[in-house]
Amino acid sequence: MEPVKRQKEILNSVIEEYINLAQPVSSKLLEKKYDFGICPATIRIEMQKLTDNGYLCQPHTSAGRTPTDKGYRFFVDNLLEKELNSFEMGDWFNDEIEDNIKFIQVLTKNLAQISGALVLSYLEKEKVFWREGWEEILKEPEFGEKDFAVNFAEFLENFENDIENFKINSGIKIYIGKENPLKRAKDFSLISSRC
Repeated sequence: MEPVKRQKEILNSVIEEYINLAQPVSSKLLEKKYDFGICPATIRIEMQKLTDNGYLCQPHTSAGRTPTDKGYRFFVDNLLEKELNSFEMGDWFNDEIEDNIKFIQVLTKNLAQISGALVLSYLEKEKVFWREGWEEILKEPEFGEKDFAVNFAEFLENFENDIENFKINSGIKIYIGKENPLKRAKDFSLISSRC
């Protein structure tokens, strides 16, 4: 069942807080930071409905909630749609860039700056990779967890081999968690596009 308007607002807030904190989000935190126009008990009830419908999960009984892959998918498909629709590629470049290699270098750097994420770009014909955004990604709280950092390093180490077998269609495709076609990347999200 798709969330109603109030649940969408709560889900959006939980995901934004979880992205910033990398910790379960409590109804108490939401009540302090956001004005939903409802009492804390109603926030808890709505969070429970979102949990029952698979958008959030609760790591243990007394914990707050964390987004599931389904919750992230809803967030990406619905809540970020406005931002993506208002974005124009022309905003990234002052001049036309005719050289494909230069274009991909500039695109990779700009994407990393805007997203605050690690961006990997690959030119298939030239077999060339670019990586931008290391500084920002390593500041994320998840990298304080040894297992997460090791899994991420293994994913990156094998990315160049895995990308050879990864078929990227035209357009933009967003893979979240278990949707990810790269077997070593099931704990990560991936945005792919063919230029």
